[in-house]
Amino acid sequence: MPEDKSQPSQEHPWENGWAPDTSRAPGTRRLWLAGGMAMATIIACITAIAVSDKESDRDSASAAPSADGATVPGLISFATPSETTPPKGKSGLSTARETTKAPRQQNAAPPESASDPSKSAAHEASSPPPAPKPPATTTWRSIRAVNYPDRYWHMSDGYVKLDPVRGSESREDSTFKQVKGLADSSCHSFATHDGRYLRHRNFVLRAERDDGSTLFAQDATFCARGSSYSGANMLESVNYPGYFLRHKNFVIRLERYDYSSQYLADSSFRLMDGLA
Repeated sequence: MPEDKSQPSQEHPWENGWAPDTSRAPGTRRLWLAGGMAMATIIACITAIAVSDKESDRDSASAAPSADGATVPGLISFATPSETTPPKGKSGLSTARETTKAPRQQNAAPPESASDPSKSAAHEASSPPPAPKPPATTTWRSIRAVNYPDRYWHMSDGYVKLDPVRGSESREDSTFKQVKGLADSSCHSFATHDGRYLRHRNFVLRAERDDGSTLFAQDATFCARGSSYSGANMLESVNYPGYFLRHKNFVIRLERYDYSSQYLADSSFRLMDGLA
């Protein structure tokens, strides 16, 4: 049997005549073990990444739509932009601003109701009453002949004549109230101071009381027409178109229109302010 030689102390190998084994590096077994574990970790990571990439590619390929709406594998899908209306504003790029409501005042008085009858009555009572309309003015006319400027229509024995003005009584009898036509409001009717109306009967102008008949209203209505004399008018009968009032032998009559100069002069009158 070989003799067991005691191994010299390794604290001072060169002094004891023992030299360390330099054929292998110290800790080689642990280095190989650490390297193998590192390699195994790297391989496991690469495998896991490859598997996850394949699964994501498979999911995206299954979700990619085709032209007819079906999904085609291997295509990347993109979200279809939704149609949105442009925001309000001067340009389509502006965005609506967020508005914040002012906090409601707790102690604010409630708005007055417009339909409150008591308040409406109080408002009407406080407002001043409307001003009364002025009374309608009465138009009094004296009618003067063109070719006899000193003579006017004048009441004499119930008829209308063409007479010169003399005294105050003559002035009153030569003044008539001009009103809207009894048969046509766009024309004229003439009344005396005692309320009678001038009407033609038997083609002679006279003063009579209104009997309320249609014939009386038509006989007492005359329409002013233009005259060849400046500032003068011709008075045409409503129920006898083409017939005009004229003076003949100083009596006012109703006669058919005549183109003679004498007729035009006799049928032209100036409506003046009342003499009385």
